[in-house]
Amino acid sequence: MSELFNAAEYLVDRRVTAGDGDRIAVRHPGGTLTYAELGTEVRRVAAGLAAIGVRPEERVLLCMVDDVELFTGILAAMYLGAIAVPSSTMLTGPELGTLVRDSRARVLLGSHQFTEVVHTAATDAPDLRHVVLTGSPGSGTVGGVTELTWRQLLDAGAGSPLTAPYHTWAESPALWLYTSGTTGTPKGAMHRHHDIRYVAETYAQQVLGIGPDDVCLSVAKLFFAYGIGNSMFFPLSVGASVLLEPSRPNPALYAERIRAHGITLFFAVPSFWGPLLAADTVPPDAFATVRTGVSAGETLPARMFHGARDRFGFEVLDGIGSTEALHIFISNLPGKVVPGSSGYPVPGYRVQLRRADGTVIESAGEPGMLYVAGESICTGYWCRTEVNRAVFHGEWIRTGDQYVRNDDGSYTCLGRTDDVLKVGGIWVSPSEVESRLLEHPDLAEAVVVGVPDADGLDKPIAYVVPRPGAVVDADEVIGFCRAGLASFKRPRAVVTVDELPKTATGKVQRYRLRALAGSAPSPKPGATPRHDVLQNRHTRATML
Repeated sequence: MSELFNAAEYLVDRRVTAGDGDRIAVRHPGGTLTYAELGTEVRRVAAGLAAIGVRPEERVLLCMVDDVELFTGILAAMYLGAIAVPSSTMLTGPELGTLVRDSRARVLLGSHQFTEVVHTAATDAPDLRHVVLTGSPGSGTVGGVTELTWRQLLDAGAGSPLTAPYHTWAESPALWLYTSGTTGTPKGAMHRHHDIRYVAETYAQQVLGIGPDDVCLSVAKLFFAYGIGNSMFFPLSVGASVLLEPSRPNPALYAERIRAHGITLFFAVPSFWGPLLAADTVPPDAFATVRTGVSAGETLPARMFHGARDRFGFEVLDGIGSTEALHIFISNLPGKVVPGSSGYPVPGYRVQLRRADGTVIESAGEPGMLYVAGESICTGYWCRTEVNRAVFHGEWIRTGDQYVRNDDGSYTCLGRTDDVLKVGGIWVSPSEVESRLLEHPDLAEAVVVGVPDADGLDKPIAYVVPRPGAVVDADEVIGFCRAGLASFKRPRAVVTVDELPKTATGKVQRYRLRALAGSAPSPKPGATPRHDVLQNRHTRATML
């Protein structure tokens, strides 16, 4: 039988026992919580969940901004032995509803900012029993589901306080994170309590060297695997502090937060580092307390590494991780950065490059498919047998990334081996965007491809064939996509063509569309031009 271990106890109660009860654990818009206060609040939320019927290993889905309610809600679900399922706040109501149904969540916790989205998601969810929203009281019921306020949830558990966590095992399920991964459809990657401890004790402690005096701030939100490690698992594992920022990121805001709170570890993505370096109004001394920057989600262009080091005085450690591995498994190291590369295997992880026939590549310089093994790899995807068999190979996971090992032992990403896009660090399925495009009354055909911008970061471009007699308005089509999809999934340009390039069997030749889009002028780094016309024969586009 596996050892008794509860990740929420490891992250909170263990710190209080170690004498950190008076140290600040969480800084949030409403104030601060010490470790002792955080433990009290986690138990209050867990008692409330238990009072409304949540049982061990049932799913608690959360659609919330990065604030104290989301933070304590995730920890409370794990404390109770239930499974926390934080979800993207960028999803539409129907998209969130898909996750509610797929996870068979019993409770949906939401921030008041997403009331309409949450209500839509709850209207056709046969396993859902309660919706809990922050803010003022709602209607009492939504789609036949009982609706409570956050205060009512806490009050429900007041008569039956919890004094100890549920006796979960290290192998017990703790956290599901939905990802499109390499197949383009939402899948719940199932993580154990043990996985949380593992990423904290490998990457956080052995690469970042995180300690109790660090103060963390992450651009990536808590619903990302990257973000939840940065803002919860890593700081709490050593008695450090985290700043929660619910607002959408922008360079000026984060520079102000870093200066005001003395941030020492700053986690971002390339699509943030670029605008930050382009923001002339951000003074270099705003980052005086930052000892290390971190980047993940996409390859960090070498110019961004050099720009941050030269302007702000700290290194940005680029790395690659995945939802399936819970966090970063290849990373650059302090004082040993290879700009433009993902770095070296993180202690505790093994990597292999394999050829198409499955043989392992031993020598440097030969590209291959990246496989990873490590104790934080998820146990699989929820109810996705066919995909599990394709992705998980014993202790190894097939990442879907093409890599090459350099002579110095570092690894460099060469790109994806399939057509799934990573936009701003988030997987986007072209087929999902294409399905939305084809709902438009003026479009007969649509194909979405990823095209690198000036920094080599993928942007989705839509090639469309109009219906006979129709005239396509690119701005209107992109607005149509915004209305039916999460905003980050929208095409950045719509290109009208007379016909799509196809093989003799009718398969679209996506590589030809990528080449066509890639021949157009690229915007300057950090710029977001509008109405920038791509001039190609039989094409017209509006860049947004």
